[in-house]
Amino acid sequence: MKLKLQRPLVIFDLETTGLDLVKDRVIQISFIKVFPDGREERGNYLINPEKPIPEMVEQLTGITNDDVKDKPTFKQMSQQLNQVFSGSDIAGYNSNNFDVPLLAEEFLRAGIDFDFSKARLIDACAIFRKMERRNLAAAYKFYCGRKMEEDFTAHRADEDTEATYRVLQGQLDMYTPERQEEEDRILQNDVQFLADFSKSNNNIDFAGRIIMGDLLDRTGHAVLDKDGNPVKTELFNFGKYKGQPVAQVLRNDPGYYSWILNGDFTYNTKQVLTRIRLRESQMNR
Repeated sequence: MKLKLQRPLVIFDLETTGLDLVKDRVIQISFIKVFPDGREERGNYLINPEKPIPEMVEQLTGITNDDVKDKPTFKQMSQQLNQVFSGSDIAGYNSNNFDVPLLAEEFLRAGIDFDFSKARLIDACAIFRKMERRNLAAAYKFYCGRKMEEDFTAHRADEDTEATYRVLQGQLDMYTPERQEEEDRILQNDVQFLADFSKSNNNIDFAGRIIMGDLLDRTGHAVLDKDGNPVKTELFNFGKYKGQPVAQVLRNDPGYYSWILNGDFTYNTKQVLTRIRLRESQMNR
């Protein structure tokens, strides 16, 4: 089933030096940019991570230090990639948990303040886990009717990207009103619906240091709006201020902001905190 799009959708995948959002770097990025008119644009780049690729990663991906030594760094590619992703919604496989957060870190390290909150994020893995709860290879066999190793080489970003695109299309084909009796097993061919369905937590930043939660009064009860619904606000999700509203902490302990900015937190966490601080500052003028 073709995707119904109001604006471009970028399906992408990363291969990296490891799984640490702060310390690890991209070694390969691949994408398929699908436009509302059905046109598709593909890109696949090896990236110099400016650090050694661990032997285990070389074995897993087949990408060696020699392969990337003469390739551009992410910073050198950042403007080109920014043009690819800007104004688009974003999809991937397990992307909300890893690929998007790491891409955000790479953009920020390159000096590009890419605002992922303006993109709707679709995670085919999250959809699959809610519907069938397995991995990409199983998803490919389940939705596409073939073994992934028959069509692709595993652990290559370009191959995984292509497989993810086919899985997402297969999911839309399978979970239609014509093929599903239960309403909660029907997927709407709508990017906003798919993004909402992919979301699995209340994180405001990708690392989950700041979350959206209920605003509580002094007695510990939820503050309600005029319609009787709990008022939501950003809360710290770690440390001595865990569970407390971010805006309130920034007012009462301004030094906490500086401590986080100078600490070993992801650039994205610092970015989100800075935006909240600026918003509160403008509101209080």
